Amino acid sequence: MRWKTGRRSRNIEDRRGMGGYRRGGGSPMVVGGGGLGMVVVAIIIALLGGDPTILLDAAAPVSQDPYGAPYEAPSAVEDELADFTSVVLADTEDTWNRIFPQEFGGAYREPTLVLFTGVVQSACGTAQSAVGPFYCPADQQVYIDLDFYRSLQNQLGAPGDFAQAYVIAHEVGHHIQNLIGISSQVRAAQSRMSQTDANRLSVAQELQADCLAGVWANSAGRRNLLEAGDVEESLNAASQIGDDTLQRNQRGYVTPDSFTHGTSAQRVEWFRRGLESGDVDQCDTFR
Repeated sequence: MRWKTGRRSRNIEDRRGMGGYRRGGGSPMVVGGGGLGMVVVAIIIALLGGDPTILLDAAAPVSQDPYGAPYEAPSAVEDELADFTSVVLADTEDTWNRIFPQEFGGAYREPTLVLFTGVVQSACGTAQSAVGPFYCPADQQVYIDLDFYRSLQNQLGAPGDFAQAYVIAHEVGHHIQNLIGISSQVRAAQSRMSQTDANRLSVAQELQADCLAGVWANSAGRRNLLEAGDVEESLNAASQIGDDTLQRNQRGYVTPDSFTHGTSAQRVEWFRRGLESGDVDQCDTFR
């Protein structure tokens, strides 16, 4: 992705190093205790883009000192990832500031993206990085621990900067759903449903966020920001985080009634639909 000359977002809140866990020198904490390794990754990806309240408040309270020493990134790679994240967020802002008034009326309210390490306090509660990137509708903020990008590449086989950009655009898709009232409608409907039916509604919500991420990717492509292989990177990432693929890799079998994000084929299909059309009207996954 051609991103280095892009605009940096003003809506980045850097909370890295503010309380929580120190990098290195120990095992990551898993919600509820127990298994490490791929269990951590399974939790991260299974909840990618979903409702973070499933794992929120499981961590110890965060002790944050706003007057502490400035955070020092452990490597130039992390600094570059933070810079990249800011550029991608800015590009989603430019895209949705143009599209949102045309499609939904009114001005687009830009979300804030919070960078954190280990554990973070949001208006939805306290979350560990094991939750993965998430959007909190209560404060209209996206939360990302940059270590997630490493897991995306090394554990899940989804490398590449456009795969990372897809993750950000998906969370912004949830912000759009919140702004237009879809998120609250889904939560209200789920409260009256069985768990299986509520899961199906969650799948529709996640696939719509994938499609909206594709609409952004279409805009980026028309502005010549994509390089050879970028589309393949994003489609591969969508495929690797399907519920069926994750469950099969983790335990060797799948339970479709427990799906909350959609199969690999569904995630690829809906991201591709937004990517190829650039039309939000093609993103009605609730039909």
